[in-house]
Amino acid sequence: MNMIKTALLSTAITAVASTTAIAGGHGCAMDAGRISIIGNEFPAIQSVAALALECAASAETASNLTADHQTLNVAGMTGNPAEYTSAIVANSSIVALINEDVIQPLDALVAEYGADIPSQQLITVNGQIMAVAFMANAQHLVYRKDVLEQAGLDVPTSYEEVLAAAAKIRADGIMEYPVGGAYAAGWNLAQEFTNMYIGTGGQFFEPGTANVTINNAQGVEALEMMKALTAYMNPDYLTHDSNATSAEWEAGNVALMNMWGSRIGVLMDDEGSAPEVYENTVVGGPLTVGDSGVPATTLWWDGWTVAKNISDEDAATTFQALAHATSPALLNDETMSQAVWLMDGFEAQPVNEGVLASVAAGSTPYPMVPFQGLLHSALGDNLADFLQGNESAEQTLADVEAAYTAAATEQGFLQ
Repeated sequence: MNMIKTALLSTAITAVASTTAIAGGHGCAMDAGRISIIGNEFPAIQSVAALALECAASAETASNLTADHQTLNVAGMTGNPAEYTSAIVANSSIVALINEDVIQPLDALVAEYGADIPSQQLITVNGQIMAVAFMANAQHLVYRKDVLEQAGLDVPTSYEEVLAAAAKIRADGIMEYPVGGAYAAGWNLAQEFTNMYIGTGGQFFEPGTANVTINNAQGVEALEMMKALTAYMNPDYLTHDSNATSAEWEAGNVALMNMWGSRIGVLMDDEGSAPEVYENTVVGGPLTVGDSGVPATTLWWDGWTVAKNISDEDAATTFQALAHATSPALLNDETMSQAVWLMDGFEAQPVNEGVLASVAAGSTPYPMVPFQGLLHSALGDNLADFLQGNESAEQTLADVEAAYTAAATEQGFLQ
């Protein structure tokens, strides 16, 4: 069973958050080989990809940064040669690449070109380095300070308090749909359930097995809280991914939401929204649900990989370009606020406070077992039925378990 090492994350954040900016970086200016990057499209990854391609400008370069990266990366790395020489991944998305055997161990490349990469950035699976992490991420509260003040409300610390605040904001005629959320059916919706279920204290699998165990009181509690929140969301919430939810915020339609730390810089800058919105956008810590005391969020890392089905020259070029792009050379006044960077030289900014609060609260890393992705897919495919009132919570969870069990059996995780 592949187990991915994530215990490094809180240690890495603690280490880099207290450092001062330093000079340095990896070798750059490659003039041979090829680098082609696929990854998500938020600002931090855009900065990494841009610096990597600039570093290898004399080589063959390309990038595809898109919200659909998780549906494209495996197929794009399966060919020989692979279309993409690197996929930028997170806790969850690296599992599919490992399971499909499309990325290569990095130990030899680290030994030859990456001796100065801090050990806390090296992601190991079964003793082999499979990725280099460069940033931490988590979802946490974002709120409109002026709206809460207008309604006479304190900052919520739990989802129960979010519901009460939303009811008051609506009753006062301030906003009709004051709650936002990345509830788009599919990956985003599954992630919101994952957060909420962890917050209830629930366990996804029987210990030491791939037997799923979410059709229980905690699963029902998580679904019921999610449905209660949707009563205060835009009626089209099942189409709202992180981009659409952020757009709702910038349009001034939302006052409370659970959002990725990597998206906060866009919400707090002076582009895309009126001053009354960005000047009053404030981050809080992770929310709780019920009485478990466990933060209802997950702790993540983002990092880069190197494709398996490429030439040694392409692998060397890709590794060196991305090592440079995720070294202190990346950090400047523009990029410093884009993420909680794991590189030496990161200086925490106000926009990072939500992620750092999530770390300080002891938030749970996204579960990293090879069959978690199958459960995530089953959740994304089935949860909308309950939220739309077509099924009971218990029936929806039974559907999820049945879909997961079929997929896990087909892939050999269950007999």
